[in-house]
Amino acid sequence: MLTAIGDISVGGSWVQIPTGRFPIKGSVWTVQDFSRNEEKISTVGIVLAVLFIWLCFLSLLFLLMKERRVTGHVQVTVQGQGFHHSTMIPAVSAQTFFQVSQQVNYVRGLAA
Repeated sequence: MLTAIGDISVGGSWVQIPTGRFPIKGSVWTVQDFSRNEEKISTVGIVLAVLFIWLCFLSLLFLLMKERRVTGHVQVTVQGQGFHHSTMIPAVSAQTFFQVSQQVNYVRGLAA
């Protein structure tokens, strides 16, 4: 096995999906990014703003504290002669799509 993308395994001349093993030659690979960045006011910022309310407007600066989080998934689809399979990889950081895209580009080179 050369690489694995979700539940898809790739060897030198084959691709393994849950329904079986198929030749990699001529397979078509696609990647779609369904991740998103969420930003919200930090819980710690809210608590500090309430605790230091006696500082008036200075306590409002604590509300500027933000939490950033990546949610969603990256979908990888492979299709070829007699098979079609999609897998979803959870987006754990902003680099997830870039890393998965690099893996798929490597596999595309093997499929050519």
